[in-house]
Amino acid sequence: MMEQPKKQKQQDVKLTNRKLLELTGVTKVESFDSELFLLDTELGMLTITGHNLHMKHLSLEQGLVAIEGMVYSLAYSDGKNAGKSKGVFGKLFR
Repeated sequence: MMEQPKKQKQQDVKLTNRKLLELTGVTKVESFDSELFLLDTELGMLTITGHNLHMKHLSLEQGLVAIEGMVYSLAYSDGKNAGKSKGVFGKLFR
């Protein structure tokens, strides 16, 4: 029997004029509001910050998400470093 190769993880990120963000490879929407989106993607947790953000399109079956609003930042965390980041209180009370 031949072993099937593992599917390569892939994600496309398209940001147009900082006002329309289109993503593929999204597996889960953890949370969102007008200033912060937390998305679980094939390449790790993605945090999107901005102003007046709202979801324009969502299809988790296809892994597609479109977000409108003013985008300030996109940041990935891969889970390995997530436990090391304890935030302000974790650093104060070591």
